[in-house]
Amino acid sequence: MTRIAVFNQKGGVGKTSTVLNLAAALNISDSPPLVIDMDPQAHLTNMHAQAPQSPNQSLFSFYQDNKPLYQLEIDWSHLGRLIPSHRELIKVDSIFGKGPAVLNKLKLGLEASDKQWSPRITLIDCCPYLGVLSLSAIFAADLLIIPIASDFLSLQGAQKVEQTLKALEPVLKKRVNRRYLMTCYDRRRKMTFDVHEQAKVSFGNDVCETVISENVAVAESPQYKLDVFRYSAYSTGAQDYKDLLNELINQELLDIRLSISS
Repeated sequence: MTRIAVFNQKGGVGKTSTVLNLAAALNISDSPPLVIDMDPQAHLTNMHAQAPQSPNQSLFSFYQDNKPLYQLEIDWSHLGRLIPSHRELIKVDSIFGKGPAVLNKLKLGLEASDKQWSPRITLIDCCPYLGVLSLSAIFAADLLIIPIASDFLSLQGAQKVEQTLKALEPVLKKRVNRRYLMTCYDRRRKMTFDVHEQAKVSFGNDVCETVISENVAVAESPQYKLDVFRYSAYSTGAQDYKDLLNELINQELLDIRLSISS
């Protein structure tokens, strides 16, 4: 089982879109994932047509009531399964602090849930600030994807994430695998190339070869509660997310051995 967290300290970088569309790509490849929405804004959860509205049926209950994660999972057609978020998650930092118990809670909870239903891949949509929730996701993750929206503020956010990851290595006793993903990529803009080149200087081989192009289908699909594949299967955005999945598979960063057609 591979756990992937998607995080940047800068919002608006394509974080939720990446989780949504990577989940869809995995489902098409016959590897439906478990998707966890750890953002109190609950944008990903709101994409679900029948998402529960009660905090007792959300990830908050895992923290507040110690409810097992597998009891919070709901089916998500075309995407796998979802553990929904709720705005009450914003209280986790103030209620539980930042001790080892709460920071390792998600990792241990996922290990316990594996005994009930073990998807090959778990995708975690993090909130865009470095608190207990995002740190918990990093502690639980085998791979961290950091989207960079092809602008300098997004790049600065990614550089702060890199600093955080290096500072966490003595605590985690490992180097967290990470990939920096260029999103909102507009080849007509010089700034896009400048940011991409600076990302390569800053992060080296950890920068994905795949880029997610600025694409109308990716931007519009959430309005209809659809991933890009169901909204516009032959769009550039759909192809980009296919390419991203195949790149992760080819680099053996995912625990699956199959690919979707290009």
